[in-house]
Amino acid sequence: MFTIGVLLYALGVRVAALFGHAKAKQWIEGRKRQRSLSLSKDRTPKERSFRQTQRPEVPEPVEEPTEDWIWFHAASLGEFEQGRPVIEALKEAHPHYKIMLSFFSPSGYEIRKDYPLADEVVYLPVDTPRHASEWVQRHHFVAAFFIKYEFWFNYMRALKKAGIPLFYISLILKPDSYFFRWYGSWFRKQLKTVTHFFVQDETTAEQLKKHGFGNVTVCGDTRFDRVAAIAQQVKPFPEIERFINGRKCIITGSTWPPDERLLVDFFPQLPDDYCLIIAPHDVSASHVAQIRAQFPEALLYTEWSAFCSCHTEAQSSVSMGKVMVINTIGILSQLYQYARFVYIGGGFGVNIHNIQEPVSFGCPVVFGPKYTSFKEAVDLVALQGAFSVRNAAELEAVFAQLMTDEAAFAKASETCRNYLKTQLGATETILKGFEKALFL
Repeated sequence: MFTIGVLLYALGVRVAALFGHAKAKQWIEGRKRQRSLSLSKDRTPKERSFRQTQRPEVPEPVEEPTEDWIWFHAASLGEFEQGRPVIEALKEAHPHYKIMLSFFSPSGYEIRKDYPLADEVVYLPVDTPRHASEWVQRHHFVAAFFIKYEFWFNYMRALKKAGIPLFYISLILKPDSYFFRWYGSWFRKQLKTVTHFFVQDETTAEQLKKHGFGNVTVCGDTRFDRVAAIAQQVKPFPEIERFINGRKCIITGSTWPPDERLLVDFFPQLPDDYCLIIAPHDVSASHVAQIRAQFPEALLYTEWSAFCSCHTEAQSSVSMGKVMVINTIGILSQLYQYARFVYIGGGFGVNIHNIQEPVSFGCPVVFGPKYTSFKEAVDLVALQGAFSVRNAAELEAVFAQLMTDEAAFAKASETCRNYLKTQLGATETILKGFEKALFL
């Protein structure tokens, strides 16, 4: 039944692609390109045609594998960032291993397909028994790491059958997860293929142990190790410093239209010694234009950066105003160094975006009401290092407190710094666990 469900899902993606769904189309086209590349290697046209009909998704197996590979699988970009510290630590400690990195989603693959520490980056073929069996034979895998929620049961069984250790990292499961429901016995049985679970919290560990799994270690979220490293290696942005110009700065990260409407309502209350940097989740020209319509004085980061590169501060007579829009990607995680406090978007939609990055700089964080899926958000709200708001009035009240009450701001900032310290070390724990399982 599971395999039938997977095939129906793949069919649904193909149908969505036919109707113009952009992400579904990427999902299909990316796997087609992968198939074409593998078919083109050392094959006659006749052989390529045969293999295209017989094995449409799995890349060519390596003949007589002679090198040891470790496989990391992530659903998308967020999960990759959780696995990244482990990849980096493993490559440093054991550089002779080659790294296979697979993604399920185009949003992960397209951004990280050139990740330099991976020897190969691919889309994961659809989870069928045949694909899974062929996959584990493709290279000489000595271990596999699945990140957070990725449960592909045919691959898990194929790894177990081949005697390849499987580790879960940054796993977090709620008590109402389908694994622990009355109908979950079949799903729990699949978890017996896992060598060790490295989980984020005690609740997950307790649930697994309650159902007979003793191979569990609570070590937290590996992404904290990653954001802490970013904070330590932060680089300056002279053009941002020139825009801020000695003022205090509020940064809003990964915002959506509902978040931006709250900011518009608050903007008239922004003091003269403050400025606002808006980094929307969607940096398309149409969305950026909508933001500029709401904030007519807003500067675009790309235009301002180009201007600064051509003019010295003495030459400039431009009035900078109070608002800048970051209309590019890849720099937000380092911009938090300039924030007094941060608003994170998504909490009025499906869920908030990453708060770990601003927390690593000691920034108090504000967000909408949908945050309970993230342990760090729940923890920090309880500790008063983060604040959830439900409407414009609540946002104005929280912002006013963080701007004017120095004692409250200092307490919230220190809470974030202390919380970060308590969350570090997951990567080292996982690496030691991997070495113990593999070498002993």
